[in-house]
Amino acid sequence: MGTTTTDPSLATGHAILLESFDPATREVVGTVPLTPLAAIGPSVARARAAQPAWEALGFERRAAMLRDAYRAFESKADDLGRLITREMGKPLAQATGEARSLARGIEDELREIGEALAPELLEDDRHLSTIHHDPFGVCASITPWNFPLSMPHTMVLPALAAGNTVVFKPSEETPLCGQAYADALNAVLPPDVLIVIHGGEAQGRALVEADVDMVAFTGSREAGKHILAAASGRLKRVVLELGGKDPMIVLDDADLQKAARFAAQNSYRNAGQVCVSTERIFVDAKIADRFEALLAEETAKVKVGNGLEEGTDVGPMVNARQRDHVIAHIEDALAHGAKLVAGGVEPDGNFLSPTLLTGVTDDMRIAREETFGPVACVSRFDTDDEAVARANDTPYGLGAVVFGAGPARARSVARRLKAGMIGVNKSVGGVSGTPWVGARESGYGFHGSRDGHRQFTQVRVLTEPKSA
Repeated sequence: MGTTTTDPSLATGHAILLESFDPATREVVGTVPLTPLAAIGPSVARARAAQPAWEALGFERRAAMLRDAYRAFESKADDLGRLITREMGKPLAQATGEARSLARGIEDELREIGEALAPELLEDDRHLSTIHHDPFGVCASITPWNFPLSMPHTMVLPALAAGNTVVFKPSEETPLCGQAYADALNAVLPPDVLIVIHGGEAQGRALVEADVDMVAFTGSREAGKHILAAASGRLKRVVLELGGKDPMIVLDDADLQKAARFAAQNSYRNAGQVCVSTERIFVDAKIADRFEALLAEETAKVKVGNGLEEGTDVGPMVNARQRDHVIAHIEDALAHGAKLVAGGVEPDGNFLSPTLLTGVTDDMRIAREETFGPVACVSRFDTDDEAVARANDTPYGLGAVVFGAGPARARSVARRLKAGMIGVNKSVGGVSGTPWVGARESGYGFHGSRDGHRQFTQVRVLTEPKSA
C-alpha cells in the first residue's frame, strides 16, 4: 500500500515521500517523491512544449525510438518481475511474464499502430479526400496497480507513437513499477515527452483538471465517472476502462471439467484482482452438483503464499483495505444464506484463501458489487433465458463467458450477453487485432486494434479538387 511520509529533513527542502509496501511482508520496498500539486501544471506545460518536436519526427522515427526503449523489458525482465511481485504481490513467474511480454509484442504493436495512423484516401469523380490521424497534444495516463507494467503500456505506447506527449500517473500502490516503466522509455526518448507524477487521488484529480487534451484511465467505475465529469468542461477526449462483474454461464452440455478449471483459474488468478475475473457463475441446475464438486477440487489445488516462493499460485491481496472489502462481501453472502464450500476468512495479513460460495442469490452484495478478490460465486438456473437475464442484470459489461458443447446454442447465448467481450469455451481475449472493449458502465472508448489506437488521435479530413 502506498502511503506518504514527510522526510525528517523536509525543512531543508527535501521532498515528501510516497512509500511502497510489500503486501506479503508489509516491509517497505522503496520510495518515490510525491509530486506536489503545484508542480502538476508546470509538468503539463513542459509536455506541451515538447510535443511539436515529437510530432514532427514522424511515425517511423518515433517508432524506432520506442522499439529501442522496449528492448529493456526483455533484458530487465527478471528484475522487473521481482519488483512487481514485491510491490503488488502476484507470483513471480506471472510478474516476469508481464515484463517480458512488453518487449516480445512490440514489433506487432508498432506495426498495427502504424497501419492505424496511415492516411486514408477516398475519392469520387471530382474530389480527393485524405483522412489524417493527428495527435491530440498532451495525454494524461492514469493507471492501476494490478498489472503495473502492462496497463501503462496499453495507454502510453499508442499515445506516444501517435505523436502525443504523455504525463503519466501510476497507481500510488505501485509507484516503483510505474517509475521503472517510465525510466526504461526515458532512457531513449527526448526530454519531457514522457513525464511521471506520483501520488494518489489528489494528484490524479489535478492532472485531469490540468491543461491536457486527453485522459486515458483504467480503474473503478466511480473514479471513471468523476473523470468524465471533470473532463466535460473543455470536452477533453476520454478513454476509460472501468470495473466489471463478469458472468460465466455453464450450460448442461458443457465439458464440466474444462469449465471448472476455467472457473477456478479466472476467479482466483492474481488473487481475483483482474478486471475480467469471473465474479458470477451461473450453472444449469441439472449439472450443478457435479460442477460444484469439480470446482471444489480445483479450488483445493490452489496454493496461496508469498509470490516469491516457488509453487505459489496466488499471492496476497494488494493491501488490507482491499482484503477487508472482499471479506465484507463474503460475510454478507454467508449471512444471507450462501454456503461456504472452500476457503473463507483467515486472519493472516493480506492473504485470503481462494473461496468457493454456492447458493449465491442476485440480491447479495457479492452478486451486485465488484468484489475484485479470489472468490468463486455459484448460482443455479433452470433455463437459458433465465441465465441470460440474470447475467445481464448489472450495470457492468466488460466481459462474459459461456461454456457449452453445442456451438450453435452456446453462440446464441453468448450473442445475447450485454458485454463488450464474450468468450465461448474460453477466456474473453480475442485474436490479434481485436479491441479490448467494455460495454455499458465498464467502458468508454477502448484499447488495442486499429480503431483502438485511433482513440489517441484527432481525425482530420483534407479534401481538394482533382486535377483536370
